[in-house]
Amino acid sequence: MLTPMTATALEILRTVYGYDAFRGPQARIVEHVIGGNNAFVLMPTGGGKSLCYQIPAIARPGMGLVVSPLLALMADQVAALRQAGVSAAALNSDLPADERRALWRDIRDGGLDLLYVAPETLLRPEVLERLDGVKLSLIAIDEAHCLSQWGHDFRPSYRQLDAVVARFAETPRMALTATADEPTRAEILSHLDIAEADAFVAGFDRPNIRYAIEEKDNPRAQLKAFLRRHEGESGIVYCLSKRKTEETAAWLRDQGYDALAYHAGMDKAAREANQRRFQHGEAVVMVATIAFGMGIDKPDVRFVVHIDLPGSIEAYYQETGRAGRDGLPSDTLMLYGHEDIALRSRFIEESDAPDQRKRMERQKLDALLGLAETAGCRRQVLLSYFGDHCEPCGNCDTCAEPPKLFDGTIEAQKALSCIYRTGERFGQAYIVDVLLGVENERIARSGHDRISTFGIGAGHDNRTWRAILRQLIALRLVDVDLAGHGGLSIAPAGRDFLRDKPTLMLRVPPAARARREKVVRAAAQSGMAETDRVLFQALRQKRTEMARAQNVPPYVIFHDRTLIELAAARPSSRAEMANVPGVGEAKLDRYGPAFLAVIAEHA
Repeated sequence: MLTPMTATALEILRTVYGYDAFRGPQARIVEHVIGGNNAFVLMPTGGGKSLCYQIPAIARPGMGLVVSPLLALMADQVAALRQAGVSAAALNSDLPADERRALWRDIRDGGLDLLYVAPETLLRPEVLERLDGVKLSLIAIDEAHCLSQWGHDFRPSYRQLDAVVARFAETPRMALTATADEPTRAEILSHLDIAEADAFVAGFDRPNIRYAIEEKDNPRAQLKAFLRRHEGESGIVYCLSKRKTEETAAWLRDQGYDALAYHAGMDKAAREANQRRFQHGEAVVMVATIAFGMGIDKPDVRFVVHIDLPGSIEAYYQETGRAGRDGLPSDTLMLYGHEDIALRSRFIEESDAPDQRKRMERQKLDALLGLAETAGCRRQVLLSYFGDHCEPCGNCDTCAEPPKLFDGTIEAQKALSCIYRTGERFGQAYIVDVLLGVENERIARSGHDRISTFGIGAGHDNRTWRAILRQLIALRLVDVDLAGHGGLSIAPAGRDFLRDKPTLMLRVPPAARARREKVVRAAAQSGMAETDRVLFQALRQKRTEMARAQNVPPYVIFHDRTLIELAAARPSSRAEMANVPGVGEAKLDRYGPAFLAVIAEHA
């Protein structure tokens, strides 16, 4: 039997959001918070975290206060809520004075259900003083991992939110995140004084996302082959440097893609304009550094590519998690090589962080390399890092085409011996040439055509030796000196290996052509009948027209998933359209006639 609180929550879910049932632990969380309790919510991106605080804020007396890290995210959330008929606003420093005064009048008069605010704005004494006189239904801290000193997105302003918690001690508080390992979770609970009994951990699995990781071979050719399978779809390409971001975006534009650049070194107005283009577009490729993405609420991102090694598994999980927030099939690809490993190691060693922090960062890098080099299911490795688990998923590259292993003990000994005999100062390409017995002037001038390891690796080709060396670097048997132009040297573990000679199993690099051709296309409409696809595109076009007229992102009108449901159900009346998931009462009033007309044209 439904409790009164659950009945209220379900009514809001149906009338405002257009859904008949909660997913996963949403119902328990919502009822828990409506009852006046605190909550820590860890739920994968796309799992419906926002509903967990929005519905209690609407149901409880007073105004919900939501702490959010980015202005763009707040603007998206507010636009989506207003489309659904909810009274919401964002308080930020960019508001003109007259709009700010009007907003404070609404707050004072109880005219808002939800107020979004950045932590820096909220912590201003004058803002806190004004909020002292406001009835708050709850305080929700989104992207709560930002307060952890061990988190990959640590922000000092988040760390100071404990002052807000103490000031409004009687107000239910929530901390929400999609990415937090066990130390980060413990720190959030402790810092915000949320009991373990109030923690809801829904797991980390994103079954709609396909994971693939490849060795860098020809990165631009690999990227182009990947994007060819995603024509007409939006996605993100992450690069490590600002320069590479600009160069890659320019190259993609030359290839015919609507590609934009985004990095911290850009002019603020240009950065915001590009983000807006991405948010409002339906086939835009954003090429960005990690400065882009936290809290991006665009549900129809169909792919995420890393053309450089990310900083950690947490960063990889969060960045790939920006794909497929609507639950539709989405695709990811990560490229990496030995230079990436060396560069990430250098970042750690040259930082001013204390030794304890450096030690943790090394462990995080090792875990990421373990994910990259695994011969098993990538999803299992990824989830196990966060203390979660799954069966072999069938939706990653290693499940689709399990890599072959070989006993690489002798090959590793040959490679390490060659590095040693050439003086531990040459880069990968040179070492491979010596192993293959390549006769050139440089090798002859150094006298390395006369050492015992010259030509000792002729049984393998250049590609295989590069893969072997990359794995030895990932296994910490070989170090790379970036300051010395990438020279390879034997690491302490490598010297132990040469002494003890344990068996070492390595991955056989797959043929480039087979690897690229066998990746399964992850298009949102892949399972649709042709007639439904035609109608879907017509509905999409109508959505774009209406979004442009209102200057809002198309997805705040309807998600792709709702358009797909409309194309399949083909409702012919308002009552029938009301039964389609994602169609709430306000949207039915505002958009029902226009979309029903498009469906009627394709009857």
